[in-house]
Amino acid sequence: MGWWKERVVPRVVDKALKGKETGALRDRVCAGLHGRVLEVGFGGGLNIRSYPPEVTAVDAVEPSALGWELSERRRARTPLPIERVGLDGERLEAEDATYDGALVTFTLCTIPDAVAALREVRRVLKPGAGVHFLEHGLADDPKVAVWQRRLDPIQRRLAGGCHLTRDPAALAGQAGLQVVALERFRLPDGAAPWAAGYLGRAVRQPAG
Repeated sequence: MGWWKERVVPRVVDKALKGKETGALRDRVCAGLHGRVLEVGFGGGLNIRSYPPEVTAVDAVEPSALGWELSERRRARTPLPIERVGLDGERLEAEDATYDGALVTFTLCTIPDAVAALREVRRVLKPGAGVHFLEHGLADDPKVAVWQRRLDPIQRRLAGGCHLTRDPAALAGQAGLQVVALERFRLPDGAAPWAAGYLGRAVRQPAG
């Protein structure tokens, strides 16, 4: 499955997640970002066109060489400085309190230890800064959730470790972040069990 995960999955994800309706959701999740931003799970750079003008630099964490390659043309079309700073969201190289904000889209489903990654994100955020997230996850409809749990092992195998049953907001809370905004909805064109969407923001509380 190494070839499938490294050479096929990044292309499928890039194609599946660049539709007009999903792009509108990207615009919404990126709203309010400013300054130096950390993006975990940069992929093919589909969020680039949604960055607000207040963003001055983006540090990208992307484990897939092909994903980074797919982003090359999109990166070339923006004057915004974008640097690949790591491969593993669970171990970030940045110092504490480095970033004015963080962005995670369709990524927490795949990171092996999502709570560890969010703890790292929390560590490198400035006090009061937030992580903006757009994810799919566990549905609030019990009937859909049953199918998600049944299909989860197949999804993980075919989609590079992607889980259908994670709750991004709960993961943020477990990592010590405070969820201050959350919307749950059906993702565009989503009749399938993995189409339960989460859009929100979780902040690192100032000390004291």
